[in-house]
Amino acid sequence: MAATELTVQSTTPPPQDARFIDVHYHVGPDAYVRRHTAATAGAVYAEHGGWVVLKNHLGSTAAQAWEARQQGLPVSGSIVLNDLAGGFDPRAVEQAVVQHGEDSGLRLIVHLPTVTGRPHRSRLARTPAHPLLSNGLRPLTVTDDRRVLRTDVRELLRVARDLPVVISTGHANGHEVRLLVDEAVRMDLPRLMLNQPASPMTGLTCKDLIELADVEQVWTEQTALTHLLEYQDWTDFADVLSGLPRVVYSSDLGQPSQMDIEAWLTWNQSIFHRLGLTAERIAEVTHTAPLEMLSL
Repeated sequence: MAATELTVQSTTPPPQDARFIDVHYHVGPDAYVRRHTAATAGAVYAEHGGWVVLKNHLGSTAAQAWEARQQGLPVSGSIVLNDLAGGFDPRAVEQAVVQHGEDSGLRLIVHLPTVTGRPHRSRLARTPAHPLLSNGLRPLTVTDDRRVLRTDVRELLRVARDLPVVISTGHANGHEVRLLVDEAVRMDLPRLMLNQPASPMTGLTCKDLIELADVEQVWTEQTALTHLLEYQDWTDFADVLSGLPRVVYSSDLGQPSQMDIEAWLTWNQSIFHRLGLTAERIAEVTHTAPLEMLSL
């Protein structure tokens, strides 16, 4: 009997038609136990008219995102360049770009390391997802002992310039973020996202970000989780969401100890109302800016 050729066609609505885009949501399998899989998270975002970018501290979610889109789900992916995923090897990024495909019309987010070994006690209740992770992941930073960008980081940025990606600063500290911005300008890197800069691992306030926002290819991510964990006070949270240019609002959720997607969307409504954001500003930080950053 001849084999039957099976053709799968995606019916995923384009991200342009989404009501909102969440560029930072954790699904399993990951370094820690997560609430959802790519498929179940994608289904919830689809139900609410959203689009989601999956994140994973172990490495790439590109193939998961591609598979979800073949099921008609509004999902795209990222890669986190922690040591376990190959660090700063451009081949890891190139592989993820290929796995991500071209059907979404969006760039892959490439996060620089999120496990840096710097002192930080998370307020999250987290359970390692596998026994091999009981001692954590091996740390990696973008700078060397001289506090300058590593040669392989600069080479990675050079390669990324010609790929359909957005570079994210990961959990770089404030000094490293400024070095990365300077390098992005020098290399004419099209997109650089400042990853949750208000977190204690980075420590940049809105005042600091105003100086960096002069660079037109810099986008600032404001996560809900940074404020929920009380790492960022209300005033700074409000200042970023209300007035900073090129702000991308995300959840950074997916932890079983934190609110689910529907609850986050309801919480957003009350927060935006309390902030006094106009409908235009809400659309900007939740859809227009993320779409512009991710678009090819």
